[in-house]
Amino acid sequence: MSLYERFRDLVRAETPVALATVIDGPNVGAKLMVVREGNTESVEGSLGNADLDRVASRDVAGELEAGRTGVRHYGPEGQATPEDLVDTPTVSVFIETFAPPPQMWIFGAVDFTAALGRVAKVLGYRVTVCDAREIFATKRRFPMADEVVVSWPAPMFERRGHTLGPRDAVCILTHDPKFDVPAIQGALATTVGYIGVMGSRKTHNKRLERLAEVGVNQPHDLERIMSPIGLDLGGRTPEETAVAICAEIIARRTGHGATSLKNTSGSIHS
Repeated sequence: MSLYERFRDLVRAETPVALATVIDGPNVGAKLMVVREGNTESVEGSLGNADLDRVASRDVAGELEAGRTGVRHYGPEGQATPEDLVDTPTVSVFIETFAPPPQMWIFGAVDFTAALGRVAKVLGYRVTVCDAREIFATKRRFPMADEVVVSWPAPMFERRGHTLGPRDAVCILTHDPKFDVPAIQGALATTVGYIGVMGSRKTHNKRLERLAEVGVNQPHDLERIMSPIGLDLGGRTPEETAVAICAEIIARRTGHGATSLKNTSGSIHS
């Protein structure tokens, strides 16, 4: 199987992958591929020079993380500033990345779940709804979801937590301590970019006590938990709350200084 055929198969399997191809300079057509499976990256192929491969594979991994496609220029041995090298040919490398849609896992088959799932789909997320109650976790109730899973949180994270990364989100909408505490624990064990938990300030303070009882009390962990969930938009309906949650996810990802409910005081409803 050629490298490009393997790239094709990885794309079809929705595995994050980037393919670098020399389009100008020595070894035109040479290819190098970076594959990310869980937290592991592997490099296959070569651009024709070991030093160039080392530098380019680092850049390809960075482009894959950002989901960007474009052209990079190097010296023939991977020099990062070939324009400074007199009479040295430049190697132009086209990097084509495929990153599957970001994931949103929504825990709790509640009234707000359907609204959040609909808004998330507009933003391009692959939505998974998870609840241990088979009677509530049905495709009929959540037709917008790409997947509805009947499971407790711990087994879900054990099986698939490694697939979550900085582009993904976990939203916990249940108030059941048997469900939300394990879901938070599972999410914190991943590199997921957003962890939001629904509830009033009073509810969250009680939740923090339960988390402390199971050993979740480190500041860097607690800082990752966004609760009350969402931006301070004054929303009340499920749809308005869903917009506030997704807006907070965007603000956290872009680094913009929008005001989260977590960082305000008083009633979360005006």
